[in-house]
Amino acid sequence: MEKFKNIIGVDLGGTNMRAGLIQDAKVVEKSACAVPKTDVAEEVTNALIKTIEDVMNPSVEGIGVGVPSLVKSSDGVVYDVQNIPSWKKIPLKAILEDHFKIPVYINNDANCFAVGERFFGEGKQFKDFVGLITGTGLGGGIIKKGHLLADQNCGAGEFGMIPYMEHDYEFYCSGQFFNNNYNADGGELAKKANSGDASAIQAFKEYGKHLGKAIKVILLTVDPEAIVIGGSVSKSFHLYKDAMWDEISTHAFGFALENLKIVPSDIEDIAILGAGALYIDAQTDLT
Repeated sequence: MEKFKNIIGVDLGGTNMRAGLIQDAKVVEKSACAVPKTDVAEEVTNALIKTIEDVMNPSVEGIGVGVPSLVKSSDGVVYDVQNIPSWKKIPLKAILEDHFKIPVYINNDANCFAVGERFFGEGKQFKDFVGLITGTGLGGGIIKKGHLLADQNCGAGEFGMIPYMEHDYEFYCSGQFFNNNYNADGGELAKKANSGDASAIQAFKEYGKHLGKAIKVILLTVDPEAIVIGGSVSKSFHLYKDAMWDEISTHAFGFALENLKIVPSDIEDIAILGAGALYIDAQTDLT
């Protein structure tokens, strides 16, 4: 992979926005601020620009931005950002490129996770894989032939939105599962499970079974060589791994499982690195 001098990655959440200066695969400087609570879209945009400016220097080659929303891939227009009600339709790519005069790439946070893993994390060893975020929600990004799969609205990989049982996969395969079914935080349940609490251990076994069913959908639709799992629930991978694989083992095409790898992510600052990796993905020729 070609080494780029300086890249900025931006993680725009519904509560906080963070920018990081990336040098040689490491975040060397960070800036952050709360997302302004306002009905004026420009106030949020101005706060984002200021956050980026705090880590900007003249040698920065490009900017990548991850957002929790749909993005029109062709022109970088952001739609309906979660918890930012003023952002209904924002031409964010054009705004940032006009201000900073360098290339800007924008995508949703799940796709950023996948491309970040591709260039900085577990995904470096794979050219065809799915990056799956299991946190407050369930979303994925698809890497094909070493690049992020191009789509129209950054919606490819939204496996959590697929109907499942009484709700959808996100209801059962994200951190929501523990709140919805056990009225408990997943992190607290993990502590109990690690201490031997039988009920908490059973909760993670049930979670693993549901996630295994979701992964079978991924295998039938994307057929990747690997799945890299991130997000808060992935920190408890050891608690649900066996139940997950037990469910996956019932996959209709059993031979397809012989070389399948499923690994948890352990990379720090993946949201910032993943956003920055959008620039690397666009600039790197892997053919």
